[in-house]
Amino acid sequence: QTNRPLAASKRLVKHKAASTSHKNTPEMSESVIVSLYDYPSFECTELTMHMGERLTVVSDDGDFVMVRSTTTGRESYVPTNYTAKVTDKWLYTGISRCKAEELLRHPSNQTGAFLIRESETNRDSYSLSILRRTGSSDLNPVKHYRISQLENSWVYISPGLTFPSLHYLVQHYSELPDGLCCRLTVPCFIQGLDEPRPVPTTVRRPTINWREISRKRTESDNSLVSDGLREAISSYLQLTECKDHSWDT
Repeated sequence: QTNRPLAASKRLVKHKAASTSHKNTPEMSESVIVSLYDYPSFECTELTMHMGERLTVVSDDGDFVMVRSTTTGRESYVPTNYTAKVTDKWLYTGISRCKAEELLRHPSNQTGAFLIRESETNRDSYSLSILRRTGSSDLNPVKHYRISQLENSWVYISPGLTFPSLHYLVQHYSELPDGLCCRLTVPCFIQGLDEPRPVPTTVRRPTINWREISRKRTESDNSLVSDGLREAISSYLQLTECKDHSWDT
């Protein structure tokens, strides 16, 4: 039943494997430890570590681990489940769906930021979590997609498109969305590992109700309307004025 999708994806992957520019290859895998919570300091008012921050492991006792903040330099003894292992900047071990959403909602993340995590409900499968900001009214900007695994260890989101590894899956969806909510851009921001990402300035465009517009709005010396918009309003009024409708209200 999977022969046809596999055949199609083999052609796709053969083309992708010919490229040596992709840096997410198994040979270059590296892992870091990231904080999953803000953790207080008992010696001062500042936090010992922040959620989403890279940590250095000083010692590991199993259920607890001594970590050092890469930004403050402070050390603290924290529960092991307060941290997560991250491989290749995007593969998270031991985090929940809710925690993935918290990490991706960090202000430094913008549309297309992503991470892959082990599935909580399906063994031997993963979930891809993607941030897609559409506006301030979007209460849940993070979308989740199940990554299933075949018996031969190939992975897929859509059964018609399979990949030999998560690396090739990430590479493909970084080039085009192909059914996802958006294209993958950068892994979820990790403080102390990534450079701070500037938050884009939101420019609010003024809205004009053309049916209620008045010439006074363009003729006043104190008008805040730009010259270009003033000219557009004047042209509109000349085209729409008639004897039974007055715009000077």
